[in-house]
This record gives sequence, structure tokens and C-alpha cells, in this order.
Amino acid sequence: MTKIVFVGAGSVVFTQGLLADLFSLDLGPVQIALHDIDPERLDTAAAAASYIATERGVTPRITAHLDRRAALEGADFVINMVQVGMSEATRLDFEIPARYGIRQTIGDTLGVGGVFRALRTFPVLRGLAEDIAAVCPDAWLLNYTNPMVMNVAYLAALGIQKVVGLCHSVYWTMNGLAELVGVPYDDVTYLAAGVNHQSWVLRFERGSENLYERLDAAIARDPQLLRRVRMDMYRRLGFYPTETSEHSSEYVPWYLPHASEVERLRLPVGEYLRIVEENMASYEQTRNALKAGEPLPVEGTMEYAPQVIHSIVTGTPRTIYGNVPNTGLITNLQAGAVVEVPCLVDGSGVQPTSVGALPAQCAALNRSYLNVAELVVKAAVDEDPRAIRQAVMLDPATAATLPVERIWDLCDALVIAHGNYLAPALRSSS
Repeated sequence: MTKIVFVGAGSVVFTQGLLADLFSLDLGPVQIALHDIDPERLDTAAAAASYIATERGVTPRITAHLDRRAALEGADFVINMVQVGMSEATRLDFEIPARYGIRQTIGDTLGVGGVFRALRTFPVLRGLAEDIAAVCPDAWLLNYTNPMVMNVAYLAALGIQKVVGLCHSVYWTMNGLAELVGVPYDDVTYLAAGVNHQSWVLRFERGSENLYERLDAAIARDPQLLRRVRMDMYRRLGFYPTETSEHSSEYVPWYLPHASEVERLRLPVGEYLRIVEENMASYEQTRNALKAGEPLPVEGTMEYAPQVIHSIVTGTPRTIYGNVPNTGLITNLQAGAVVEVPCLVDGSGVQPTSVGALPAQCAALNRSYLNVAELVVKAAVDEDPRAIRQAVMLDPATAATLPVERIWDLCDALVIAHGNYLAPALRSSS
């Protein structure tokens, strides 16, 4: 029996989508073990799992666990999607920097929001890594929790080798581009690589046709398309980035620090706070529907985790995009940094493919992103609170907004605000 563990299963809506996908695949006998620290959310997740299994006509063994190690015992796959601190911590990540003049849109990948989201998550990841080593050392850890690069790099630093970070940004970017140029997605071939939320579409083709030419024609027909951050980046850098404009704006110094650019590119400052409210409302609707015996939508997600599990269990080959340590995969990015590349998945596991060198301008931008991630991981591994401040000093959007003394003050304020979520050695002020 294949055992799949959901860590952070109280992210009920996301859990529902992954289970809908898993239960549509032929995996043979399956156990789904759900873990969360919130009893109500865990009960809701378990009820939703049972409902979806019935709707899909399958009979997995479903168990729910407040104790993480008990859930992990004998696991083959671990899907991590924890959100440490939930909406309250996320709100602090926006409200405190805003007092210092920092604009953020999503705040989960880079910038001061991404840095402190990582620092809150690392202690949980350390405990998860210890539990995996103790009770399921051969399990594949499939990470969805952001900030992806920092979290996967930290897990790798803890010695977890069978880990891959999964994100849908490349897939949905290519769907959107195919629609924009008027070509069916199934007819498109492409290659992307870089770092999570800032990879680059290196090839975009249909047969021998370069579809970038169609994209250029679409922009010429509708100049309003240039009022999107990633279209602006494409125009200036020559390669399309694989993340939404609100995300992409946070990883560079050119947009959010400037009110005129926020207006020109229609950037939704604080957007993630709205998303958090929507997620909470969706959870409450699901919980209430289950209690009332009302039907739930059972919709797939096209997320990679179910596909990875199916390929490893059945030997069915697939190509996905995964986030893995750079072992010569991208030659002009830092060795050991977490990069996003195509990966073959089959019965042997997840096998990253070598891409070679990125275009120089794309690699340069990725390196500035990875410099921040490296220092955040260093702060945790070396228990060095100064490295937190140094990471934020190097963050492109923060450095373009604040003088260095204010950056240190901001970090001090966030360390105090997040209190016990941080590792004890990192709780001191500068």
C-alpha cells in the first residue's frame, strides 16, 4: 500500500484539489494520512477527503493525526504545505513593512515578507526533517510551502536528499502564453529554467515556428499588454518570466519602490491579504457544507504532486518542472542553490535535467535573488541573526526603498513581532 502524508492538511481547499487529482489516478491501494496542528481544520480535511473519495468511487484508507511523527510512520510520499502563523503572521509581514514605506504584493518568495516567512517556517521544517529521518527515511518530500527556494535549500542543508519543490507557475504561464498567441497548449513545446517564480521561457515553439514572434505581434496589436510587469520585463530582457506580474514586481528594484510604476503597471499592493481573506472564506464554506451534508465541488488542479506520485509508483514517465539543488544543472548560477529545471519522473524517482547556461542578463537577475536566499539559509544554519539583516540589505526591492539603517530597524521590528515562531538564536535584535 502506498502511503501519502499531507503535512499542513488544514489548508483544506488545496488538500481537496490534490486529493481530487490523486483519486483519479490508478495507484493501487493507498493510505492518505492527514496531519495538522489545528484540530478543527484537521477534522474538516478528513471529512473532505472521505467525501472526495466517495465521489471519485475509490476506497483509500484515510487517517487523521495531530501528531506529525505518527502520521509520517512508514510514509512513501510526504506533501508539505504548512503555513506557519497563518493569516495573523502574514498580516504582520505586510503591515509592519508598510509603516517603513515598503510596498509588497504577495510577500511569500523574496523581499522582507519572504525572508520572515522562511524564518518562521524553518523550525517546523527542521522538526519535519528529523521525523522523516526517524520514521520514513526513504520517502520523497514534495514541498509546496513558500518561499520555495529558501525552504528547499534549508531542507537540503539539513540532509534531506529526496526533496523536490513543486510549483505550478511554469505550467500556467505556458497555458496563458499559448492562449495569448492563439495556439493550442498541446501544440506548444517549450523550455524554461531559472529560479522559482523567476524562471525564464528560453524556448517557445510550435514545430519549427518561434512563437515569440507571435507574442511580439500580439503586443504590437495591443500596447496595453505592456502595462503588465512581466511584459515589461520581456521587452527589456528578451525572455518572458514565468510568474505573474504581481509576483514578478517584488523581486526586482524597478517597480514597487516607485509610485509612478505602481500606477503604470497597475500593481495591486497588498494583494495577498485579499487572497488570504478569500482562502479563509473558502475554508469556512467547505467546513459548513460538510457539516450540513451539502455537496462539495470535486475539481482537479493539474498540480505536479499527484503526477509525481503516479509516475514513481507506476513507472509512467513524465516531465515536470521541479525545484532542486543546482548540481551543474544551470552553469551560470550558484552551485548548490535551488534552481527550477525540467525533471524526468519515473519509477527511479525525480531526475533533474541539465540546462546549461542561462542568458547572461537572466542569470544576473537570478543571482541577485539567490544571494538573498543564501543568506537567509545561512542565518538559520549558523544561528546568525546578523545574516537576516544582511539578506534584507541585499534584497533588490527593499534596498531600492530604504536606507540601510531603516532596513535594520525594520528587521528588528519583525523579529520582535514574530517572537516565538523564530528559532531562539535568531530572536535577538541587532
